Amino acid sequence: MANPSKVDLRVAAESFPLAQVFRISRGARTHADVVTVTLTDGDAKGQAVRGWGECVPYPRYGESVDSVIAQIEAMRGPLSKGLTRQELQEAMPNGAARNAVDNALWDLEAKRTGTPVWTLAGLDAPRPVVTCYTLSLDAPEKMAAQAREHAARPIFKLKLTGDGDLDRVRAIHEAVPTARLVVDANEAWTIDHYVDYAGQLGALGVEMIEQPLPAGQDEALRGIERPLPVCADESCHDRASLDDLAGKYDRINIKLDKTGGLTEALALRDAARARGFGIMVGCMVGSSLAMAPGVLVAQGAEVVDLDGPLLFAKDREPGLVFEGSTLYPPAPELWG
Repeated sequence: MANPSKVDLRVAAESFPLAQVFRISRGARTHADVVTVTLTDGDAKGQAVRGWGECVPYPRYGESVDSVIAQIEAMRGPLSKGLTRQELQEAMPNGAARNAVDNALWDLEAKRTGTPVWTLAGLDAPRPVVTCYTLSLDAPEKMAAQAREHAARPIFKLKLTGDGDLDRVRAIHEAVPTARLVVDANEAWTIDHYVDYAGQLGALGVEMIEQPLPAGQDEALRGIERPLPVCADESCHDRASLDDLAGKYDRINIKLDKTGGLTEALALRDAARARGFGIMVGCMVGSSLAMAPGVLVAQGAEVVDLDGPLLFAKDREPGLVFEGSTLYPPAPELWG
């Protein structure tokens, strides 16, 4: 990427109402609070072009809207002097702030050159993917009612919490018996929960268990029988995470807010594949702008969970196109 003459940075906090309360083991929310980065520069004809990206600050990783905005504002000078994506990887740590800037730089280059991001990245043109639809944590009967409301969807991700989870899964399986299921404990299980549940979940339509134990306390998974694939989420951020995951996990969940953008996400995917890990591509609760780069990473993934916009009361316009749970690649008007 050639250094631009001068890139103007704009950072904004935005809040999107959710269609209903979104609840996981560590809390609930009614809005998605995001940070949007917009970079403006000129193209070869001297016309102003804009690239943008979105991130979702996550308190679990010590992030807030204010802290992420401060991190991004610290890059104003370097960006105005032509900071490249490659330099960005060293200038900022992985996380939400770098994610928004990295994806905005990708989009800016695509708009400046008239070349799709996937071409710039050396990838094939993306194809539609089928995403999970997330069922928020609740009582078994309420989660089953959520599932019945969306019975046409082929795959659900179930938010779990520990005690009573087998009842939740059983109720959902009975409500949508042909649906594929993925369960996500968000670090809330103990090893006793895992041992008790793991052998029973397959008969209830479950195909994968995501992050059962707390990150940093997951050594108990090493070498233990895993009747279903176990996927690292909070335990996996970028390529530096991979060394500690072997023997404990079968798959990794790549989220761009963890990797710090598309650049590292693509590198993590390739490195993980080379080491024998399966791939899940997930998201925080963000808008179509946050999901768009993830569609490129999700090509060929075993599990795709890019349903953030489906949980919104109102998404960005233009947003991504969904047909049921089939998600289409972003149009250039949105990103890339």
